[in-house]
Amino acid sequence: MPSDDRRLQARRKPRQVRAELTRERILTAAAHVFAEHGYAAGTTNRIAERAAVSIGSLYQYFPNKDAILAELLVRHIDRGRWTPADQLDLSPGSLEELVRALVRDAIDNHRDDPQLLRIMIEQAPVSRELLDTIDRHGKMRVGQVRNLLARHPDVGVRDLDTAAELIVFTVETNTHRAMADPRTIGTEALENELVAMVTRYLRGDRPARGGQADAR
Repeated sequence: MPSDDRRLQARRKPRQVRAELTRERILTAAAHVFAEHGYAAGTTNRIAERAAVSIGSLYQYFPNKDAILAELLVRHIDRGRWTPADQLDLSPGSLEELVRALVRDAIDNHRDDPQLLRIMIEQAPVSRELLDTIDRHGKMRVGQVRNLLARHPDVGVRDLDTAAELIVFTVETNTHRAMADPRTIGTEALENELVAMVTRYLRGDRPARGGQADAR
């Protein structure tokens, strides 16, 4: 369930350039403080000192560090970028490269400092704004992937809606986990294994009975 949204709402929405710059400076400072000191020790006093603002000024924008972390996660999601469809190869024989482009986009969108990414995943309180942001971006990304699948001649799955949902969930979840703790699996191995798995699925590859490849 979402946390008490009143605790997580920014107190001041900047209307002037100077105020927006101050808010961004606080968020940037918080990202560094959380990554360097961890969330428990990443106090608002440390954030204010790093941002070169008074603690009173910080509290004009955010009521507590929970609200700052929630905003960092929303901003992380909102800043995700995807390769436009017109820059992707949809010709026969290019399915693996299409999948690789999708996976690389996900990896690039999670190249934040691993410690900060792990803190955002494990510690960020669940606000209504965060849930709405995740839902909005999820629907948009699933729609984009479904459109690509519908246009690629090598795709062999029939249920494109389900396929797009599964691909987005699989790639995003595994990328989140692996990039937050790169010791578990290297980026290159993550990319190659996700590409191989998703490509085989989309081609409709099926093993012969008993799990053995058909040698005929």
